[in-house]
Amino acid sequence: MTRSEEPAGCVFCVANTIGDGQQLIVHDGRLAYVILNKYPYNAGHLMVVPHRHVANLTGLEDAELNEMAKLTQLCERVLTEAYAPQGINVGMNLGRPAGAGIVDHLHMHLVPRWNGDTNFMTVVGDVRVLPEELAQTAVRLRPLFAKFS
Repeated sequence: MTRSEEPAGCVFCVANTIGDGQQLIVHDGRLAYVILNKYPYNAGHLMVVPHRHVANLTGLEDAELNEMAKLTQLCERVLTEAYAPQGINVGMNLGRPAGAGIVDHLHMHLVPRWNGDTNFMTVVGDVRVLPEELAQTAVRLRPLFAKFS
């Protein structure tokens, strides 16, 4: 499936091609890219997304899977340099029952974590606390992706 054949309503497909979504992309690879989560759990919340619209890991070609793993590794390095987190959650939610908000286009989450961070607010208060605006996060991270890639 080419980018022009991808579903018009998929937020990842749209973000990768036009408009406001491109502002959220902080690094673009050949088969996958890194994008800021529009509704982050913490500052620096990134997602690694294949360019191709694929719903699950078994749908990825080996080269896509490899690039996603390499970009996840790069994200860890960039987040460590930019934010010095005490930990990073890395993971995928495949399917709605597993917690996937976007079911049909898989993506890897990387969420920087610190002891005592505000992540509980999402669960308890149904709100998100952001110490940094997304535009500022993008400005902070793009040069590091360029430096380390």
